[in-house]
Formats: sequence, structure tokens, C-alpha cells
Amino acid sequence: MQPNNAVLNNLQRFFNLPRWQKRLIIGLVDIALVPLALWCSFALRLSDWTPNLDHQTLHLFVLMPLVSLPIFIHLGLYQSIIRFIGGQAITNLFKGATLSTFALIVLALFFLAPQTIPRTVFFIYGGILFLLMGGSRYCIRQLHDFIQRQTHRHNVAIYGAGAAGIQLVQALKSSQEYHPVLFVDDNHSLHQAIVNGLRVYPPNHLASLVKKHRIEQLLLAMPSANQQRRNEILRRLEPLPIHIKTIPGLTDLVSGADVAELREIDLNDLLGRQQIAPDTKLLESCITQKNVLVTGAGGSIGAELCRQIIQHRPEKLVLFEISEFALYTIDQELRNQCQQRDIELIAAIGSVCDQSRIGNLLTQHQIHTLYHAAAYKHVPLVEHNPFEGLQNNVLGTYSAACAAQQAGIKHFVLISSDKAVRPTNVMGASKRLAELALQALTPQSSHTIFSMVRFGNVLGSSGSVVPLFRDQIRAGGPLTVTHPNITRYFMSISEAAQLVIQAGAMAQGGEVFVLDMGEPVKIHDLAQRMINLSGLREKSATKPEGEIEIIFTGLRPGEKLYEELLIDADAVPTKHPRIFHAHEKGLTLREYQQMLDRLNTVSQRMNTAALYHLLETYVSGYQAPISKQTNKVIPLIPYPSNQRLIQKV
Repeated sequence: MQPNNAVLNNLQRFFNLPRWQKRLIIGLVDIALVPLALWCSFALRLSDWTPNLDHQTLHLFVLMPLVSLPIFIHLGLYQSIIRFIGGQAITNLFKGATLSTFALIVLALFFLAPQTIPRTVFFIYGGILFLLMGGSRYCIRQLHDFIQRQTHRHNVAIYGAGAAGIQLVQALKSSQEYHPVLFVDDNHSLHQAIVNGLRVYPPNHLASLVKKHRIEQLLLAMPSANQQRRNEILRRLEPLPIHIKTIPGLTDLVSGADVAELREIDLNDLLGRQQIAPDTKLLESCITQKNVLVTGAGGSIGAELCRQIIQHRPEKLVLFEISEFALYTIDQELRNQCQQRDIELIAAIGSVCDQSRIGNLLTQHQIHTLYHAAAYKHVPLVEHNPFEGLQNNVLGTYSAACAAQQAGIKHFVLISSDKAVRPTNVMGASKRLAELALQALTPQSSHTIFSMVRFGNVLGSSGSVVPLFRDQIRAGGPLTVTHPNITRYFMSISEAAQLVIQAGAMAQGGEVFVLDMGEPVKIHDLAQRMINLSGLREKSATKPEGEIEIIFTGLRPGEKLYEELLIDADAVPTKHPRIFHAHEKGLTLREYQQMLDRLNTVSQRMNTAALYHLLETYVSGYQAPISKQTNKVIPLIPYPSNQRLIQKV
């Protein structure tokens, strides 16, 4: 039977009253409970619910509430929030009942002859008063929880009955959104035990428990579990029709995160990749007590590089970014942290194609290390805007590298891409040309150490497939995958940034560092996992009862099924197990400058066919898109511009 909505609304209004009004009501209830407890103590002792009491004894029924209430106020009984009531509040209630009993004894001796009241009445009174006051608060708490359950809270199970799980239950009991109903734990000694009011079950009972208790979500409360353990648990939970979330990891909790801050499953859990602890010496080598500049500081990779850099206390960090909004955002995020660490933070607006601007910054701030993350990286956009993509990615890298060389900075690290290997798109070709710029400058560089770090897709970055899939799941689908067999290497942003910093510290000059991305991930499998972990099921011709459909949209312009990390060189191990390097064939500086001259001419004329031919000439493995109908190079509609796009450096 469902409770009446009007009754629920009135009860809800009571719990939404100002705190002073709720304290007043509880105080009035206690004033009524004191004489009730006294009456019950006489009735029980005399075995008569209508005991015959003399006139003087009846005075106690008026005096006891007046004496007891100040005692209760002094003990702070009206400062505790009833829905959070815990052990300390129970202790205070016991103290209050005990002191009220002593007050009764004193009043009885003062107003009555000692033999008038049986001595056992005092003990009975204290016990009944404690039970009535504690019971009234318990009933109010249960009533509050009942009302909360009627407001469509999600029934949740908590995986992990340890300290974090217990703390999470305590936080969720007052939640407007979640109603914890049970624990799940691998510890056999806890099975069927009651922990913080919830029963603990073994994981193999989950399938039946989900149906029995109508569980909608499962919260993973195991912050100290390693990556392998978490992956095993998620694989076991995937078939269940429940949405899975997690609490912050142990590192986040130590840093001050709230255990009740529920999150979607971590990207590393989806990836199934165990991170390796970074080498602190390598992280600090090019950063600690040095001046650092990051181009593209407002982008996904650039911003994460900045976050990692300030953890290792540089003297100065210069944020270089062409987007005012992106620069403002990262500057606001980092400024307080830099002030706490006594790091000078400089926000500079400008284009990487402006060599004089970069040179002035490098000289003015005496930069030691430059991380070049500025790039146009979205494959379809660059494919349809090839001249702008080449200007930013190729000319921008060459300009920044020349400025670094002239300023005599120590380290220049280029953030490259796996799409630079035998590229099928303009973006990948532009990144390979950017690598060639550093390789061409290395032999003439006596002070600056140039290096490139090449890796695959970064989970959670702008344009990454994971946030796209999450948005599509929230919208009810469908999930869009370009091809059933498309695979990609993946890495978390934080791991990628750490490895970039460590690789740059190992550079001797001209190396292409390749990060170990692990096993490639099939995008279709990743989409299915995300649907399952959201508590939904894939909809298909064979599973029409599912909620989320996966559709295949076809490969986008310039996109290929598989990515590679090397060109024609074998990967050589370094002292870091996740970092390899290769010395690959490049161009001389003269050849590279000739290529820039040709690129400048092609760009001025906006000649797409000539541009494709140039890329085929200088970028190993690149093939221009060919029309199936005419067997000719497909001309793109150029982005309208009257400016000179590629300038000679």
C-alpha cells in the first residue's frame, strides 16, 4: 500500500523546517516524555497503570521537565542532526537520562519523605526515559529514511564492506538520490554479517540479489585495490543489468577527495591497463628548479602536462596558447596551486607560427625546457582544412624549434602521434613533417636537444571516443562506431603526460620515442563494455530487447583501421619499461627548407592536388585520396582565405 501523497508532503515539510524549529519540536517532545517516563516507572513498580499518588508526589511531574530540559540542552542533545545520529549522541542521551534520575532523587528527598517513593522507581525511571528519548529519535530517523525511499531513490549495492564502504553507506543514508540496501564482499568471513545496518553477501549471489532488491546501481568502494583486481571485478560485473560507479581512488582520498563523490568507471578500468610507477628522477630532471614553457597549454595534453609539471616544482611555468578562453581556463586552474608552491606562472597568448614571439618569451623567461603540444589533431577537420593544418602543425613546429635553437634552451620535446606512421590523412602527414623538422635541425644544434614522443589515442581528451560514447549513452544512443574492426591504442592522459616528461629527460638528440601503448583496443568492444557498465544492454537484430544500439558510420576521410607506432626501425628499449626509441631516416636541413619553399608555393596557390603530391614525396607511406570514379586525386573545397598561409622561416 502506497502512502498518501499529501501525508508524505506534510512530513517532508517537517523535515525541511529551519533547524531552530525542529530543535524546538524535539525539546517539546522531551518535555512530554519526562513525566510519561515518571508515570510509567510508578505504574510498573506498583503494578497499577493508575497508581494512587499523593499531592506532593504529583509536584514531581511538573518539576522534572523543568529541571531535565536544561540538563539536556547543556549536554547538546539538540545540536545533533537526528538523521546523522551516532554513538556520541547515544552516549549523551544516556548521560541525560542518568542526570535526570539524580535530579529526581534530589527532588524526592527535598519534597518528600525518603520512604514515600520506592527506590526501584528511580532506576526504572532512568531506563524508561533513556528508551523513550532514544526511541523517539530512532523513529524520527526511520521516518526520514522512509520518506527518502519514497522519493524515487536508486537502490544501490556497495562492493566492498571495508572502511571506505562503511563510510560511503553513512554518507548515502542521507542522500536524496541513493538508497544503500546491501554489501557485496569477497571476504568469506564477512558473508551474512551485518555491517552498518546492511547484510554482506558473496559476489556470486549478485544476479539474484539484483532482482530481489531491485538494485539499479553498484558502487565500487575499493580505493586501495590494484588495477588488475579492479579489472577482474569489472569483468565479473559486466553481465549484470546494473549501472556501475566507483568512489575516488586511494591517492585522491589522501588528497582530500570525498568518499561519497561517486564517479563513472575510471578510463583505466575500461582500458584494462596497469600503470607503472614513474621514475621520479626522470620526471624532475628537466623540470625541478627550472623554467618551463608549454605550447598548446590549454589543450588536453598540454593542460595535463602543466598539471604534472607543477607537481615537480619548477621555478617558472609559461603557458603559451592561441585560444584566450583555453588559456584563461588552465591559468585559473593552476594559479592557486602555483602560489602555494611558490611557482611563477605566466600566461602568454600567441601563435606557434610567430617565431619572434616565441623567441622573445624563451629569452625573457630564460626557458630551460619546452614541451611543444600545440597542434591541430582532429583527423576529419584537418583533412578538410589541409592548408591551415599544415601551417599550424608543420610551420608552427619549425618556427618554435628554430626559436628554441636560437635561444639556446636545453630541451625541446615534440608531442607527436602514431598517425605520423605511414599516414593516410593530412593530420598524420603534418605530424611526420613536424618530426622531420626536428630531425633536420638536430645535426646543426649544439645546445638544444630535440626529441619527439609518439603515442596513440589519449582517453578522455577532447575528441576522444570515451566521452563521446558517454554522451551518446546519456542521450539514449545510438553509439557511433566507424567500422566493426577498427582498433586503436589507448592511454590515459595522466600516464601519457608522465611518459612524455620522462622520455624527454632521456633524450640525447633526434630520437623518436615510442610509448608502449599495450594491446590495441577494438572500438566496438569498448562501446559494448561501456553500455554494459552503464546497466544497459546493446540493441541489435538478435537482441531487440536492448536499450542502446551501436551503428557503423563508415571510415571518415583519412581514417584507417589500424594504427602503427614505428616506421621502419626496430624499437630499442630504454631504462623505462614503457618507453622505446628509434633513429629514423630524415631530411637534411637544406632538403627540409626546400620542402618548406614548395609547401609555401602550393599553399599560396591553394593547389590541393599539388599539396597531396608534395606529401607523397616527403612523407613515407602517405597516399593521396583517390576518386573511385575518375581515378584522380580528390580535390577538396579549400577553406576561404586571402592570406598567405605558409610563410618561409
